[in-house]
Amino acid sequence: MRITDLLAEKLLQQYGNIAPAQLTGLINQAKSEKKSLQEVALASSIISEKDLTQAYAKETDVPFVELDTREIKRDLLKLIPERIARQYNAVVFGVQPDGTRLLAMADPDDVQAVSFLQKELGSKLKIHIATNSNIQLALDQYRGTIGSELTKVITPEGTEETKEPEEEEVRAEDLAEDSPIAKTVNLLIDYAVKASASDIHIEPRDDYVLVRYRVDGILREANKLPKKVLNSLVSRIKILSNLKIDERRAPQDGRFKIQISGQIYALRVSTLPVVDGEKVAMRILSESSKALTMEELGYWGQALKTINQASSQPHGMILVTGPTGSGKSTSLFSLLSKLNSPSVNISTVEDPVEYRILGINQTQVNPKAGMTFANGLRALLRQDPNIIMVGEVRDSETAELAIQAAMTGHLVFSTLHTNNAATSLPRLLDMGMEPFLIASTARAVVGQRLVRMLCIDCRESYTPDEAALKQLTHIFGLGNPGVMKRIHELEVQAVSEGIGKISSDKAQTNDQLATTETGIAKLWKAHDGGCENCGHNGYKGRRGIYEVLENSSAIQKLIVSNATSDALQNEAIKEGMVTMQLDGFIKALRGITSIEELLRVTTEN
Repeated sequence: MRITDLLAEKLLQQYGNIAPAQLTGLINQAKSEKKSLQEVALASSIISEKDLTQAYAKETDVPFVELDTREIKRDLLKLIPERIARQYNAVVFGVQPDGTRLLAMADPDDVQAVSFLQKELGSKLKIHIATNSNIQLALDQYRGTIGSELTKVITPEGTEETKEPEEEEVRAEDLAEDSPIAKTVNLLIDYAVKASASDIHIEPRDDYVLVRYRVDGILREANKLPKKVLNSLVSRIKILSNLKIDERRAPQDGRFKIQISGQIYALRVSTLPVVDGEKVAMRILSESSKALTMEELGYWGQALKTINQASSQPHGMILVTGPTGSGKSTSLFSLLSKLNSPSVNISTVEDPVEYRILGINQTQVNPKAGMTFANGLRALLRQDPNIIMVGEVRDSETAELAIQAAMTGHLVFSTLHTNNAATSLPRLLDMGMEPFLIASTARAVVGQRLVRMLCIDCRESYTPDEAALKQLTHIFGLGNPGVMKRIHELEVQAVSEGIGKISSDKAQTNDQLATTETGIAKLWKAHDGGCENCGHNGYKGRRGIYEVLENSSAIQKLIVSNATSDALQNEAIKEGMVTMQLDGFIKALRGITSIEELLRVTTEN
């Protein structure tokens, strides 16, 4: 889909919800960068690819379609040879009763492509428009499984795989762009992206190389490769990451970018010498993804209200806490994207820079060059910032500088590694910070975890038996009438806010509630064996569970008096804070996750 600048301007005005000043800025940016307005608008996340395509479809009177790749039959797909389908970004996705074939194209204005496809498929053709990324996902259905694809690449036809697990020396031809090893690396990354994996692990074993993907926080075995390809595979990844291929005794870190299905992905690479060779871990970060809203991340109710109020203040400090991989960076990314505007200067110092945000000045920590969090923060304070984000408060020096910045008219965001929101404030005391400074600068503290979401296509509701109710009563205190009443009130509020809509009917009614004021009527669980949509896991995607502690007057008095984290927690709950576990319980009642998943994430060993 290629849109002229004139039409793109019109579509952005009508459908983009964009201020005139923003549009003028985009037009000037497009001219200065010698890019189309369409490219600049999509890159800046002013409008999503889907919304822009739908707007274009309305304007040109071409029907828009969002393809469900699971529903496309292979016999329809093969009506167009793969080479032709990829050349013209076109897919046959259905047939009407009268024999008319339904064709989805990324660019239905391509006259040459339409003419060729009409000759190929016949004149009874109804053309639809779909997003380019959606078409690319559909085109991937031409391919087989990762195992079959890797077998074709590593063991060409007419040869047999070596039975002995011998490691081979790295040859120059193995590292060429079109070599089997290069194709193997591309396939491993390609399938990881398609599986929505966050990490790829390449792990040498005694007689093979194990490849695992981390999907929704859980590691899953993807494939086993011959041990002989290990050195070449690692060397290929090192070349892409600009690392030393002859250094195998020391860990190395690097980064490279790759384009898959029209999306740009950055891969953060870490190599580590282990007993059987070198292990490689690659973190996959999408640079094309648009920041999710706080609601989309899973904030709602009092937590959403508190974080919005805290982030709208002109100065102060907001902390996000949780273990590694709990989504802290994603929460900060969404908050900063929400606050990002031409009228404010936002600067960050991070380790590493995971998300690139247009219009924000982001600095990478580099200890070898003397760029620590503390030194980076000092430098930022001389850059006339309005909002500062420090990747992590690791020591007393960084904590002191962050608090000083919050006291001198800056809004400061940072992260801490603590178990919950209430323990973050005493943690700052342990770092030597004065209680009255913490009390006067902290605006809110967010504690969070990530839980896997039940697959919406195959999740099952069930009535908990007596043993399950006994366990829930013990864990959540359901025997207390006040607690049960509070849970019921929160679920009613969740229903009113559209949290975890159980039916397709927008008008949620009380008969869809899982609780009464005295008990639990039903819960939700993963379907045993899952379905095609979730890869037979029963879960698909992740959602945050949160607690947001507001620094009220009563909390400030407790901080100044060196109160314990338990006292802070109790006071916050008394003032209406919903704990992480309770937030997760409400989401479990609404069918977003399961009780088993909630307990896996929140139960302390």
